[in-house]
Amino acid sequence: MNRIGLGCMGMARRNAESSVRTVDAALDHGVTMFNVGEFYNGGESEIVLGDALRQHPRDKYFVSVKFGALPGGPVGLYGVDMNPFNIRARLTYSLSRLGLDYIDLYEPSRMDDAYPVEEVIEAVQELVKEGLVRHVGMTECTAEELRRGNKVCPVKYFEKEYSLLSRKMEEEDLPTCRELGIPVIAYGLLGHGLLTDSFAMGERTPHILPFLFRPEDMEHNRAIVQQLKEIADGKGCSTSNLAMAWVLQKNPNMLAIIGTTHPDHLTDSLKALEITLTNEEIQIIGEIFAPGRVRGGVLPTMHYKNGRFLGFK
Repeated sequence: MNRIGLGCMGMARRNAESSVRTVDAALDHGVTMFNVGEFYNGGESEIVLGDALRQHPRDKYFVSVKFGALPGGPVGLYGVDMNPFNIRARLTYSLSRLGLDYIDLYEPSRMDDAYPVEEVIEAVQELVKEGLVRHVGMTECTAEELRRGNKVCPVKYFEKEYSLLSRKMEEEDLPTCRELGIPVIAYGLLGHGLLTDSFAMGERTPHILPFLFRPEDMEHNRAIVQQLKEIADGKGCSTSNLAMAWVLQKNPNMLAIIGTTHPDHLTDSLKALEITLTNEEIQIIGEIFAPGRVRGGVLPTMHYKNGRFLGFK
């Protein structure tokens, strides 16, 4: 499997034509993993992705679906549904929207303290036994929850945010995954748009979640990203592709998800696979973005009980 997968969060009816062309371009370039959530755009993302994949042989692609988050229209997500009894129904809807007979990787989007991890994973494991799901994944959970889930059945992949600007996963999650032999699917490699040439040059400030980066953090972080751009300029590549290359070469057992609905953006991102970094360069870049130097940027694990958001763990 290609080490870069296509994130499908942005796919919707409004950009269906471009999204289909992006899926086609992905498969043409050997990208076979498509990462979607049942709640993305209220289910539209699954519908558009399903339409795009329908013309391709089923054994040529791998679909990852996150389930259980509750979309609330303009207000975003308002909670989660991790009731094991409801998981079969959630899968049924996803299969219908995607037009598929099975899902390759099925992941609970969050954990809920009202339902033991073991019960949630057991419910997904039953779907594996029936052939409706091929593999169980876990995402946005703690290392301890990952261990508990993996005891119920082998977890195929662990998915979480990771980038030069957000390295919290190195503390517990990555060591746990290495110990358990679980590959990682990383998303958010471009630091919410900060690890780009345009941000480094001061051309624009991406729209970001206010609890990730405060306005007063931005110039401090821009100066750090500018150092990355200088290295990228010396290697003849973009800042974003260098940021991706660092993640992939520092972590050989990791796949990267690139979210886009534009074919050109996807093919440009694939250039990250052509960049070669020495061990010294990996170390230098890591030191530039050493934990503590970047201000903000870490999304803590969300805490839910009975479906309601209670805060961060």
